[in-house]
Amino acid sequence: MTQIDVIAPNLKRRLSGVTATVVRLVPIQAREIGIVATGPGLPAHLPHVALWRLPFLPRRTRVWHARRNTEMLLGLFLRDVLRMRLKLLFTSASQRQHSGYTKWLIGKMDRVVATSQRTASYLERDCDVILHGIDTDSFTPAPDRAALRTKLGLPEGLLVGCYGRIRKQKGTDAFVDAMIAALPTRPGVTGLVMGRAVGEHAAFLEELRARVAKAGLTDRILFLPEVSVDKMADWYRVLDLYIAPQRWEGFGLTPIEAMACGVPVVATRVGAFEEIVTESTGALVEADDPAALAMAAAPFLDDPVRLAGAKRAARMRAETDFRIEGEAAALVAIYRELLA
Repeated sequence: MTQIDVIAPNLKRRLSGVTATVVRLVPIQAREIGIVATGPGLPAHLPHVALWRLPFLPRRTRVWHARRNTEMLLGLFLRDVLRMRLKLLFTSASQRQHSGYTKWLIGKMDRVVATSQRTASYLERDCDVILHGIDTDSFTPAPDRAALRTKLGLPEGLLVGCYGRIRKQKGTDAFVDAMIAALPTRPGVTGLVMGRAVGEHAAFLEELRARVAKAGLTDRILFLPEVSVDKMADWYRVLDLYIAPQRWEGFGLTPIEAMACGVPVVATRVGAFEEIVTESTGALVEADDPAALAMAAAPFLDDPVRLAGAKRAARMRAETDFRIEGEAAALVAIYRELLA
């Protein structure tokens, strides 16, 4: 890289969805434009410049791509106080009314991107909508699902999964209740809960385990330990149906990851799910309604022909509309417009 045209700050040391977005996108964008990340807690392989070096970079116009309030504020300081020649871009993933302070920051940006149409509806200015994408070359259907299930020690029959952090906001209890309702009349179906419950959420997980035990379904609704990111694709590949039961979500990548692995999705109408899941790839229900989740899952669990068609459609939609290369290219196009 001969010059730096774009700076992607990450001012939060702890891993978050924003950090993961920076880590996923920057290496791909670096193939097309001079981009670096800056800030703590980033992997060594990422193109990077130290925060303290920013004011000493050769003087030229650059794009500052912020994704948090703190990053917008730092961009303003660098531009308006230290007089760096920056064009300020902000990506908003929030789906709630912004505070007056956040509105003020957003108003100072040169350009704004929203991660979904719903997110855009909360912005009081024009914006570009660019949905997140994933690596559809890594998330793919299994060439031999039976062999993979055996390798992972999973039972035969249909598998329904719910992955991610275990907490009330994520609707893990709604998934468990939906499985408790659906499984007794479907002896060939097993539910899988995978994720981590930390801090105050540990008691929530224990309550769910007790609820499953009381229903006599301990061997049919399995609680699995969290696995590393590089192993997640295999756990999607073994599924027949994925359920995203969130009560609230900023965006939500898990439905796309499941679909890329050829798995239909039943999701709640939160986050970007309404823009991801279609009638051909799954179903949508209102949040906080376990009975609706069970009812929406039933046609896929009971009709092999419909399930097979939805699996094909899910993979096709992920490949067509949610490749991370598409997200990266759309952002690079905005960078170039700002630099021009």
